[in-house]
Amino acid sequence: MIDLRSDTVTQPTLDMLEAMHNADTGDDVYGEDPTVNELERFAAALTGKEAAVFAPTGTQSNLIGLLSHCQRGHEYIVGHGAHTYMYEGGGAAVLGGIQPCPLAFAQDGSLPLDVVERSIKPDDAHFAITRLVCLENTQAGKVLPLEYLERYSELAQRYELRRHLDGARVFNAAVAQAIPVSQICQYFDTVSICLSKGLACPVGSLLVGDQESIRSARRWRKMLGGGMRQAGILAAAGLYALQNNVARLQEDHDKAARVAEALSTLTGIRLQEDPQTNMVMLADDTAVEPLQQHLLEAGIKISGVRWVFHQDVSDDDIDQLLDACRRFA
Repeated sequence: MIDLRSDTVTQPTLDMLEAMHNADTGDDVYGEDPTVNELERFAAALTGKEAAVFAPTGTQSNLIGLLSHCQRGHEYIVGHGAHTYMYEGGGAAVLGGIQPCPLAFAQDGSLPLDVVERSIKPDDAHFAITRLVCLENTQAGKVLPLEYLERYSELAQRYELRRHLDGARVFNAAVAQAIPVSQICQYFDTVSICLSKGLACPVGSLLVGDQESIRSARRWRKMLGGGMRQAGILAAAGLYALQNNVARLQEDHDKAARVAEALSTLTGIRLQEDPQTNMVMLADDTAVEPLQQHLLEAGIKISGVRWVFHQDVSDDDIDQLLDACRRFA
């Protein structure tokens, strides 16, 4: 099967598996796993942050980031379709007592800053205390411009708010903009980074940030059951990915662009807009359910309007996909 549901379906390569097989390990809860320690040091330096903590999932790395900034009765401003709000089980509210203030995303994936500013609560006992503004980059495959991030950061700091980025695919954003990832991360206090998406690790995420936030996040990780023992086997995959798989993300962007260009010539399949990274997003008026069934019969899995390209999608796979789309259209 050709699987375009997500880049989470990627499989580790033989070189990554060899790195995992040869990893030095220790007890990470005691801070004694040398490979985990090296991954955290490398990630912090790469992102321009003071520290990092390795977590088993992106949901957990986001949650411990939010918990490191907010207490019960605090509020965080977030996109109404953002992963931290919509797709992580309500963890911030359920486990942290943190009230979300969801706002509509703009067409470009940003949160309109005038709306953000109006949503910041006054110092009044009637309201939850606004503490944090959370962005997502990429958001549905869209890259947030650096100029926007600078204005966002200035607004947050003016109101003494903390800044968290769900950067599950932040390396896709950096590659698309041809900049070091640290140029994006500089505008945030903490950034959550998935290793198990386009970077193609079997498992794992990172939270990077300042020393105090990461110290708090590490404590929350333990409380949430994310403290691991000989985790160097997993961390070795992450270290390999950061050292070898970042530039390769451009190949995924090119695959998405190739498919989008071909689909633009068909009458039965419409796109929202040209892809910026590794996602092709279909327009809402596309007959998704019949298309999904047609592609499944052709050996291709999709998930609604979002098609995600990754290292395990070959040129031959794309030829097969486009042939099936032409038959449908």
